[in-house]
Amino acid sequence: MSMKAYIAGPLFDEGERWWIESIERLVADAGFETFLPHRDNPPKDQFNVRTIFENDKRGIDECDIVVASLNGVITDDGTAWELGYAYARGKYLIGLHTDWRRRFPDEVVNLMLECSMHRLARSLDDLRLALTEYTGSVGA
Repeated sequence: MSMKAYIAGPLFDEGERWWIESIERLVADAGFETFLPHRDNPPKDQFNVRTIFENDKRGIDECDIVVASLNGVITDDGTAWELGYAYARGKYLIGLHTDWRRRFPDEVVNLMLECSMHRLARSLDDLRLALTEYTGSVGA
């Protein structure tokens, strides 16, 4: 049985989509079946926002882990919702923050997000290691 990962993060421009797709490839290469919201939903229009919401919620419900891009001065609001929902559902959460900007001297991201993470990766190599550690812990 394969493990499933929900890939969360902003995807409103080509750079954000390139980044989240790079994360998805890394997670898939680590052996996970992935749910990527902009790939696994129809193109958004005014008639299907509820369908997209339900699909994304189901993607979180069915996943083992959530990997979220947290870059930016403020984390994307949709990503924050996805993480809060996943945390409440008991999912394993890995945040990826490669951005050097900080809002607070003692926090990488908002404390509510940071404290809900099982692991906060600071690079793609660190994310790869976090995924390896996770698969090793569930296989033990």
